[in-house]
Amino acid sequence: MSNSNINSSALINDHQIGSFGNYHNKEKSELLTVKELTNLSIYQIAKFKSSNANVDSVIIDGLNLPKKYPDVSYNNDTRILWNGPDICMVVSSDLSIKEKLSSINDDDFAVTDISHSRAIIEISGLHAIDVLKKGTPLNLNNSEFTKNNCANSSYNGISFMLDFIDDQPLTFRLFCLRSFGGSFYHSITDSALEYGFIGE
Repeated sequence: MSNSNINSSALINDHQIGSFGNYHNKEKSELLTVKELTNLSIYQIAKFKSSNANVDSVIIDGLNLPKKYPDVSYNNDTRILWNGPDICMVVSSDLSIKEKLSSINDDDFAVTDISHSRAIIEISGLHAIDVLKKGTPLNLNNSEFTKNNCANSSYNGISFMLDFIDDQPLTFRLFCLRSFGGSFYHSITDSALEYGFIGE
């Protein structure tokens, strides 16, 4: 039986496998990697304005909710991204995450499954940050935005959320509304052509 929390491909008509752009005569380690992620569940947690609950009381998969920009709480399976005051996004490969979220008091917090409403692109490699700088006004300098930070922004006019996964190699997850997935994907990959990339 399939897990309804796992995304079906939002980029089935867009994402391509293979090597593209300026990849000739380069080592694989010099190229970017672009892939679509469909094995993640995504939930939004929002505290009701009428609630007096303390967000510290919410613990998911051993993680507290992050309290400020640009914090991310994380373990091997789950990442909780700060979205705004008392609003977080839970991103998890844990198949039991839905059950873990069921302990949250629904008198104080709204928990919404948004798994099927997002396209998720992961881009990694030496020039991943250069691809992002081409389209987003975010300050991505090392002193301002580091590993395990997240931010909402836009990329060539398309709203998205950025999650800085790793710095060895540079790895970012990009979340956008599913309806903009194709346009967002082509915008990212067009920017990556200069450096050469492998679609996986």
